[in-house]
Amino acid sequence: MTDVDTTEPAGPAPPGGSQAPVAAAFIVAIAGGAGLAVTYALGGQNQLEGLCLALALGGIGTGVVMWSKRFMPVRYESEPRAPLQSTPEERAAFEADLAAGGGTFQRRRLLTWLLGGGLGFLGLASIFPIASLGPNPVPGLKSTPYRKATDDPDGLRLVDESGNPIHHTEPNVNGVITAFPEGSVGDEQAQTLVIHLREPMREPLPGQEDWGIKLSVDGSETEIIAISKVCVHAGCPVGLFEEQSQLMLCPCHQSTFDLMEHARPVFGPASRPLPQLPIDLDDDGYIVARGDFAEPVGPGFWDMYK
Repeated sequence: MTDVDTTEPAGPAPPGGSQAPVAAAFIVAIAGGAGLAVTYALGGQNQLEGLCLALALGGIGTGVVMWSKRFMPVRYESEPRAPLQSTPEERAAFEADLAAGGGTFQRRRLLTWLLGGGLGFLGLASIFPIASLGPNPVPGLKSTPYRKATDDPDGLRLVDESGNPIHHTEPNVNGVITAFPEGSVGDEQAQTLVIHLREPMREPLPGQEDWGIKLSVDGSETEIIAISKVCVHAGCPVGLFEEQSQLMLCPCHQSTFDLMEHARPVFGPASRPLPQLPIDLDDDGYIVARGDFAEPVGPGFWDMYK
């Protein structure tokens, strides 16, 4: 059998040279990362952030490339067809190469520290954008300003878009008024539809049988209810009332809700009823909320029922 020559031709020795260019590249990377962090913390500026990021990444890349070309061992590598099991000589050569590579890092402590500094400042700067995600949205998604009514024995008055309290005589039969909690006019999550149904709701949800205001108008029993105006599909304002069928329609994607059956969806992409608000009358006959909506308003989210 012919022996296979596994010796590798020696390559040129590393050129060596001054560490200054490599150190300068890593210093530029540190300055870029620090500048990016400071710029973001001070409010941000797109062009300056882009420049700092380019300096940080470019400095690290340039420094690593120059380091490898100037100071890392250089040799030609080939992979001839040879026995798979390494010979003792090959294992010894590998251990020597590994030791030589480690020695390179040990001898270049300044460059190692500067490289670590560049990577560290870049990593620090990458943390700052997390603040742009804003505060945790979940508490604000699960409640509205109506929650203040829970601790007020007198309830919280509902007002119209001009801030005027809504008296129970204002919405005529089949009439609809857009309302808000007093003190929070314009709050998107608290948009409410006050609707005077021509007859009491036939199928309220369990536990919500007394959440409306039952009245007698011209000898007929009617009911005023309050439901969220925010569609549970995509958050559009629900506002088209079909008085003959007592249906409420969302104009965005045509989700349709049956007000006689706890505002449950009967058509369209909406998958749950519009949340109902518990209401009552105060001593002056004005409509007040007794608590918050039955469940989070608007489109669903990851832990809305937790």
